[in-house]
Amino acid sequence: MLPAAAVLTLLVGGCGASLSSLNIFDSNKATTEKALDGAPADAAAANTEYECPSVQVRTGAAVLSIGNETKATADGEPGALNLRYQGSIIRFARECHVAAGVMTMKVGVEGRVITGPAGGPGKVDVPLRMAVVQEGATPKPIVSKFAMIPVEITSAVDRVTFTHIEEGLSFPLPSPPGLLDAYVVYIGFDTLAAQQKKPAPRKRR
Repeated sequence: MLPAAAVLTLLVGGCGASLSSLNIFDSNKATTEKALDGAPADAAAANTEYECPSVQVRTGAAVLSIGNETKATADGEPGALNLRYQGSIIRFARECHVAAGVMTMKVGVEGRVITGPAGGPGKVDVPLRMAVVQEGATPKPIVSKFAMIPVEITSAVDRVTFTHIEEGLSFPLPSPPGLLDAYVVYIGFDTLAAQQKKPAPRKRR
């Protein structure tokens, strides 16, 4: 099991890192659609430079702990000896593109799953949530995407790296465009959504 300090080191070390091997490059500026002659397709976009919203790991959603459901502690988390798998986010990157008043983000996430004392070979479904939020006195959700990423553990003691790229994180540009500065992309593990997506157990006849 990774100590909290080690997890924080992974997260801080990964901020803004490039996932170039997955054909995604971290960028602070958004690109705009070009017409056939090379000029911006939208005349208004010619004089506007859009910031690409930053990506942050949501507080409380940085670590995924999977244990034996019948041996959870009082707060629902698996005990140290009952931990089967633990997931963490290593690094992430994003790109932005603006066309016809819509910003489309491409967000890449790289993480790792390690086996715990009660773990072993098997399949782990990693529940990952990406959400664009307009921060302020009252945070406003803009768009959210959920993905279940299958990870195959092949040995009793193992650590497996997983990657996910979300290419369809799209939303209309705010008005005025300056509000885009308050937009943040939060990423993290969403165990609640994963539980809701599990099929209900069949009743025995």
